[in-house]
Amino acid sequence: MNEQIEASTVRVFIALAPPDEAKDELARALRPAYDAYPGMRWNRIEDWHITLAFLGELPVSAVPDLRAPLARLAAGRPPLRLALRGAGCFDERVLWSGVDGDLEGLHLLATEVRAAVRECGIPFEERPLRPHLTLARARRDDSTSVVEAASGLAAFEGRPWPAERLHLVGSNYGRGPGPIRYRDIDAWPFGAPARETEGDGKPCRTRTTT
Repeated sequence: MNEQIEASTVRVFIALAPPDEAKDELARALRPAYDAYPGMRWNRIEDWHITLAFLGELPVSAVPDLRAPLARLAAGRPPLRLALRGAGCFDERVLWSGVDGDLEGLHLLATEVRAAVRECGIPFEERPLRPHLTLARARRDDSTSVVEAASGLAAFEGRPWPAERLHLVGSNYGRGPGPIRYRDIDAWPFGAPARETEGDGKPCRTRTTT
């Protein structure tokens, strides 16, 4: 049964990713926390991302419908100028770093991304955009570590960087034991012509669900 589910569905979100230089800068600032709280479940640096729309578990057959509209959206927008700044926690369980810079542009991009998904007939839960990078999660009965780590990172101010690509990402969340892993299903440069392979240019077909 599980094999059938894994073969027919994928957990999907649409996101931005900081460049390696920005991630390395934050990772250096996190070194004291890595040493002080080894029991926390730290996300891999290569998996850090800023979620714009979380689509949840989708049929694998629905994913190709997203490629053409997301490619066109990215082609029509310049890169956003962002920066990583400060830290906080959700429910004393999830450690995150904040996002600064062109937040107005970021919210507008998220609105456009979500509209493109809806036009494809793909239902998803509309969550308020709270721009952040998830860094780590506390293990059971260890909220103190997250709160202390957030306090230690509160003064962090990263250098600005351009968000140059829009990413369509899949994850293995809920696929058995082991850490969560993310992989790019596809990614499109901002301000670049949409690739011809993205589709035939026709609108998304309407998808009905039950």
